[in-house]
Amino acid sequence: MMTGSRRVLAVASAGGHWTQMMRLTPALQGCDVVFVSTLPQERLPPGVRLHVVPDANRNAWFGMVRLILSMGWVVLRERPDVVISTGAAPGYVAIRLARLFGARTVWLDSLANVDQLSMSGRLARAHADLWLTQWPHVAKPEGPHFLGSVI
Repeated sequence: MMTGSRRVLAVASAGGHWTQMMRLTPALQGCDVVFVSTLPQERLPPGVRLHVVPDANRNAWFGMVRLILSMGWVVLRERPDVVISTGAAPGYVAIRLARLFGARTVWLDSLANVDQLSMSGRLARAHADLWLTQWPHVAKPEGPHFLGSVI
């Protein structure tokens, strides 16, 4: 279990988003990290805290409502200092909600978005304190910024 003074909410949908988040965990050493995903993750070390939220997308409004309510509960319960997400909709919702409570936010767009940002990544622009891409040719001076990748 990671412990420390900063509470970090690390949010990623299942699949590739989750894999990328797991590759970021060494950078979170020394923090009190709480993970959020759309599926129970079987490969977490003992003692690591995980909240499971429903998955959703823009085409299913009821699913989005469920996601917003569930993520709202997580943010209220955990009161993170920082939220970091590798995508998709759950990460965007977490960033939006956590900003309301003064949390700093980081969006790292999915490695799969080789040619352009994901829709969630484009939406996150206005709400993330740090807006990143994993592809240097997608980066722009106004953002997203390229600081490396988690390949």
